[in-house]
Amino acid sequence: MQLNEQLSQIGQSLAGIVPEIFLATFFLVYLVAELLLNRGANEEKTTSWLFYLSLGGAVVALGLIMGQWSEVADFRFRPLLFLDNKAVFFKILVVVAWLFTLLHIRLLRYRFPAELSALLIATVLGMCLLTMATHWLTVYLALELLSLSSYLLVALSPAKKAAEGALKYLLFGAISSAIMLYGISLIYGLTGTLDFTNPAMRLGLAANAPLVMNVAMLMTLGGLLFKLSLVPFHVWTPDVYEAAPTPLVSFLSVAPKAAVLLVLMRVATSLPAELLPLLGGIALISITVGNVAALWQQNARRLLAYSSIAQAGYLIVGVVAYNQLGFESATFYVAAYLLLNMAAFLLIDLLLPRSDTPLAEYEGLGKPHALVAMVLTVVMVALAGLPPTVGFTAKWLIFSALWDSYQQQGEPWLVWLLIVGILNAAISLAYYLRLPYLLFFKKAKTETVLPVYSGWGKIISGVLLIAIIMLFLKPEWLMGIIQNT
Repeated sequence: MQLNEQLSQIGQSLAGIVPEIFLATFFLVYLVAELLLNRGANEEKTTSWLFYLSLGGAVVALGLIMGQWSEVADFRFRPLLFLDNKAVFFKILVVVAWLFTLLHIRLLRYRFPAELSALLIATVLGMCLLTMATHWLTVYLALELLSLSSYLLVALSPAKKAAEGALKYLLFGAISSAIMLYGISLIYGLTGTLDFTNPAMRLGLAANAPLVMNVAMLMTLGGLLFKLSLVPFHVWTPDVYEAAPTPLVSFLSVAPKAAVLLVLMRVATSLPAELLPLLGGIALISITVGNVAALWQQNARRLLAYSSIAQAGYLIVGVVAYNQLGFESATFYVAAYLLLNMAAFLLIDLLLPRSDTPLAEYEGLGKPHALVAMVLTVVMVALAGLPPTVGFTAKWLIFSALWDSYQQQGEPWLVWLLIVGILNAAISLAYYLRLPYLLFFKKAKTETVLPVYSGWGKIISGVLLIAIIMLFLKPEWLMGIIQNT
């Protein structure tokens, strides 16, 4: 290839990653702005300026990403990145989660170090790159950028528990990263390529014994399973969710899962069919472990942590269905889960602002906080998968895709996954409905005072309620966009 052709390809590739270039530049601009503004004596004014700068950057990033929707699907820096409507859709989910987190922090008046927003920018950049990754080294580097920023985000709180949670997160993350890197080396040795859009990867894996394939892929997927909080890489989840501040837990509970899910869908299409039962087994165990362990939790954030393990298992069900409906259902599920989980964390924070969220303290809060408590009840019902909420639609689509896959393939393990998934959905009612029970059927131990920002809290709660119900009544609004990706 001539030098002119190479320069032309580099120029085209750079033009295709404008949002990522903006985020990298904005990260540096924010750091400089922070240094300059922190020289002022008015801390309140400085915090406000930095917040609006972050908010403006997030809005600009969202606009740039939405502008990519109509672009022709093609590689960028072939074969490292691939931009298509799927990547754009998942990047939009990530940036929406970022915006929601900034509003959560502002509404609840959290006092974080100024570095928080810079770390959020770096985290979002890592996730945006991850959604386009089609090469194992790109996946690894983007995952490391995401992970390192996440460890620091968890450690931001001055509480001792946050430092402990961040240390556990770091240790488990380092182990998962090392396992993944070793798995990548095995994949390269077995196939001679790290590009999982290359047919040589599927052929090279299929040429080996099933045990060798399963071990190599399980190790390679270690970093992705860690971010999804799937068994056996889930141990860090409850401790980190309990230790970190609620807005950051809200962000880290959904945004990385969205980015990683797309990578997993891309990887699944390049794997031999013999590896799908491995993912199915991980999904089944994760759903069961998450739901059963949640039954004994005494803290709202730990309860949602085990819930997220189970919900991640349901996400994988759509992937192992291995059909068009399965991938579309998994995409619908992650979008619905992003809405529901971030709503749940915001609402529990509105009821007990900036608290450690022990379940006992929610007793009797339903009456003084009627609207917020009612919307939280609807969110919990949605997470359990009951109508009339978008959670029911998401689970129904996932199970429908799994049943269609069974009818096409006739594999018995697909039926077992379907049965266990439905049974676990019933088990989850026992802990999802526990919080509404405490809110409305228990007496408050102390008199509660409505927070001064309850007006904004009510408005946001109302908007969330409308979104959850309308996506049940009109799921084609979201599914139509997904089918065009």
